[in-house]
Amino acid sequence: MPDKAERDVEKGYTKAEFVAKLRRLADTIESGGRFDIQIAGERIYVPARAEFTIEHERSDDEEEIEFQIKWQRE
Repeated sequence: MPDKAERDVEKGYTKAEFVAKLRRLADTIESGGRFDIQIAGERIYVPARAEFTIEHERSDDEEEIEFQIKWQRE
């Protein structure tokens, strides 16, 4: 399999779109399946073996929470 190009993309969603994606993600995690999502035109396949973390960052004038999904490519 060829190496994939590095990528760092952030895409905004409406509240309804974000909620729908979170619900679909939660259902997939709960069932033990693979999660498929398209982000900025690229289809991403998240394997069931992925690890999940929640990160909190704070600076002088803002706070951020990131729900992270990480896995090693095979």
